[in-house]
Amino acid sequence: MSVPVLYIVIPCYNEQEVLPLTAPLFREELQRLSETGKVSENSRVLFVNDGSRDETWRIIQELSQQDPHFQGLCLSRNRGHQNALLCGLMEAREKCDITISIDCDGQDDIRAMDQMVEEYLSGAEIVYGVRSSRETDTFFKRFTAQSFYKLMSWMGADTVYNHADYRLVSARVLKEFANFREVNIFLRGMFPLVGFKSTSVYYERNERLAGKSHYPLKKMLALAFDGITSLSVKPIRIITSLGVLISVVSFLLIIYALIAWAAGHVVAGWASTLIAVAMIGGIQLISLGVIGEYVGKIFLETKQRPRYIVSERTGEMKEQ
Repeated sequence: MSVPVLYIVIPCYNEQEVLPLTAPLFREELQRLSETGKVSENSRVLFVNDGSRDETWRIIQELSQQDPHFQGLCLSRNRGHQNALLCGLMEAREKCDITISIDCDGQDDIRAMDQMVEEYLSGAEIVYGVRSSRETDTFFKRFTAQSFYKLMSWMGADTVYNHADYRLVSARVLKEFANFREVNIFLRGMFPLVGFKSTSVYYERNERLAGKSHYPLKKMLALAFDGITSLSVKPIRIITSLGVLISVVSFLLIIYALIAWAAGHVVAGWASTLIAVAMIGGIQLISLGVIGEYVGKIFLETKQRPRYIVSERTGEMKEQ
């Protein structure tokens, strides 16, 4: 196997505080991998600016001018982390043999890339970066994250426990992944669907080096719901099962009411009636909401709008 060309793909959104700190770290790791002969000297660090409102794109442009190993793409508007990451992977796949996606904040252990590349050289096409523990998280963050992965597994989605978007993916896998045309994407649950040989690398996660997290609880819940509805139809099946169960219970209550009426033991009770109506009404509204979410996704898919639009490029990426 020849020495592979590596592109480190890093989505960025309002990262002006942390980018000057982490960019040199990514460059040092790339240089170290190159000096040890694991990756080619033509390897690059590719930043994807996801419509940042601060100086992130200006910093990326300056880095690209100072060092050709830094490259940049700028999206025409904010499209979200998953679309920005997808953009970088799709743009890089024709220029490299492998990609490693990682966040810009420095929390993921950059040195784990060394083991990822080794696993690729040993035959793996996808290498997942998996957190070995969550001791640095707050109790709430740890509880919600672990609950999310367990819920995804229960819903039938094929995800890797404690894996986010830190992963190595070969160009061969990306070529096949390009055939996945859906607009509603959840990458950590989609790559396992492609297949090919995969493995995991475990690492300890660090504290964010600077700036604030761009994934508050609201966005985390939205991502979780997108992941469930994009990868599984089990919520609709649960609604169907719940409907059948309620129908059976209702049928038994009707029989009971008829027997009570025939025996002359009918007692007017507004409480039981109110509870039954409220329960059925609530279940119906929730069911309509879940079904509406799926219908909305179908609506977006049929439009076939582009998942991202690149407005500017730096360096070698201008050649595309």
